[in-house]
Amino acid sequence: MSDELKSILLGLSAIYIVAIIALILTILNYNIKFEQEKLDRILKIFLAGIVIQSFHFIEEFLTGFHILYPQFLGLSPWSSEFFVGFNLSWIIIWLVSVIGIRHYFQPAFFPLWFFAIGMTLNLVAHPLLAIANNGYFPGLTTSPFVGIFGIVLLQKLNDAKN
Repeated sequence: MSDELKSILLGLSAIYIVAIIALILTILNYNIKFEQEKLDRILKIFLAGIVIQSFHFIEEFLTGFHILYPQFLGLSPWSSEFFVGFNLSWIIIWLVSVIGIRHYFQPAFFPLWFFAIGMTLNLVAHPLLAIANNGYFPGLTTSPFVGIFGIVLLQKLNDAKN
């Protein structure tokens, strides 16, 4: 196994946990129907959050997150190609899921849950990385913004079920 592949697999371990939680929430909420007005509001927040996440990704890329984060964990840096491809893939998945959610294709809710949990985690992870780094860490500036979108989405998803 190459050093970069090992670095990617280990470095993304927090994302695996987010995916498992998102999958559980998708399954637990599988048959819940949302009022159209509430669903529309959730999707507008989700789309705006995807835009903010795009800026967060740009900040991370320009400031070397793909190099510094793996090194922080004692791993090999990730290639620019991997980092850009990974982030663009998720942006596409999130955008396509909006269409599925709008048509109540229940599996499409997985990317929404994943986004909401992941963005909330950004709110905590980036400041902790900055503290551990004794200063700025790539992604810190935009992490509060994506974190707020994550929290709001989790609240709206919970409220919409009631």
